[in-house]
Amino acid sequence: MKNIVILISGGGSNMAALVRAARQGGWRERLGAQVAAVISNRPDAGGLALAREQGIPAEVVDHKAYEGREAFEADLAAAIDRYAPALVVLAGFMRILTPTFVGRYAGRLVNIHPSLLPAFPGLHTHRRALEAGCRVAGVTVHLVTAELDHGPILEQAVVPVLRGDTEQSLAARVLTQEHIIYPRAVEALLRQEGR
Repeated sequence: MKNIVILISGGGSNMAALVRAARQGGWRERLGAQVAAVISNRPDAGGLALAREQGIPAEVVDHKAYEGREAFEADLAAAIDRYAPALVVLAGFMRILTPTFVGRYAGRLVNIHPSLLPAFPGLHTHRRALEAGCRVAGVTVHLVTAELDHGPILEQAVVPVLRGDTEQSLAARVLTQEHIIYPRAVEALLRQEGR
């Protein structure tokens, strides 16, 4: 079985979209794949309850319980590795990962970012797009590398910036596209030979 481990920090809407796609799309039967676990760095992440409601093991590795990033990442990796993942999927996981951690999962660590990379890596993407006067915004699914939000692009979706858009209205339209392209990109990775 190709296990997928999803890392979250918040409400888990992208995680929920992935779980829904896996179930409705018959990933277990067609691809031999399943969402094996959801792990959060925050004990109050709403997505943990969503995962448990779906019968998916949900764990917490609280980054605040560690003095340093390396110790946190060592325990996070141990939790991930218990599921022998084919893919580790970041779905709103709000921690910058060290090159050592990224290297451990090279080629199978995936992220979604709410901009058309390489534009606007990092935080506050919608505000920055509006301030720059962009006519389009969007979302990117990419493989994670040691450089923040710069890994190979797997899929993108474009969203128009409308007159009168706010950060919130633009973010809502982008999120709708996130829920479409993230499952599609993950399924495409699972289909690749050798996964």
